[in-house]
Amino acid sequence: MRTFEDMGYFCIDNLPPALVSSMADLVSLPGSKVRKVAIVMDVRGGAFFSQLLEELKELHERGIEEKILFLEASEPVLVKRFKETRRRHPLADSGRIKQAIGAERQLLQTLRGDADLVIDTSNLTAHELRDKIRTSFLAPGEQEGLLITVMSFGYKYGIPLDADLVIDVRFLPNPHYIEKLRRHTGRERVVRDFVLKRDETQGFLRHFFDLLDILIPGYVSEGKSHLAIAIGCTGGTHRSVALAEETGAFLKEHGHEVVVQHRDMGKDFEAK
Repeated sequence: MRTFEDMGYFCIDNLPPALVSSMADLVSLPGSKVRKVAIVMDVRGGAFFSQLLEELKELHERGIEEKILFLEASEPVLVKRFKETRRRHPLADSGRIKQAIGAERQLLQTLRGDADLVIDTSNLTAHELRDKIRTSFLAPGEQEGLLITVMSFGYKYGIPLDADLVIDVRFLPNPHYIEKLRRHTGRERVVRDFVLKRDETQGFLRHFFDLLDILIPGYVSEGKSHLAIAIGCTGGTHRSVALAEETGAFLKEHGHEVVVQHRDMGKDFEAK
């Protein structure tokens, strides 16, 4: 489910099969931004489950593209998984897991035969399963979006707990100690010029951007959907803000989806 969410799907777990066409009606309403839906179903649907193929046929007749992904595993693996998770099989009224698995296979036999893709997960790691799903359901030329958040912060207010990369720029001269710059922020040209036009800043940015050019493709290939880059200076108002803005602009120019945030900008002003 998480893999489909990362690919931009609106995901629903355990939707009763009889409600599939109604769900299609909802996401087709004017103004809806939902373009791709992934629905997870199993035999918990009970008596309603027999209606699934009819519901899918109706979608097809309405011109709505639908695909069936069927996940399965060998009996020993399924038994082992149920024992490890201590979950009760939905068909195991008497507690006999093997009999319940056999009944489930029989119930799903027709659906399996109509599936567009069947994946045996018996010997797959979660990483390998994710790769198979991505390969099968990403459109040609389509890439998973990596949302990058670039956040400036002040060390005096604490490091962001959700940061993947933390960059300390306190090695740069601090505009706080220059009277005419103190009450301005790193978003204003007078401070940006002071910070960005320095040789040490330009040298740092070259190496930092080269590093991002290496890291980001690797994160994407590993299936990471969000990257949080935190850039910190002492108070989070001058140096970190200017460099977060510059980093965000660089990433946007290279086609990435970027959000720039300034967590602590101006807090020093408020304190005084």
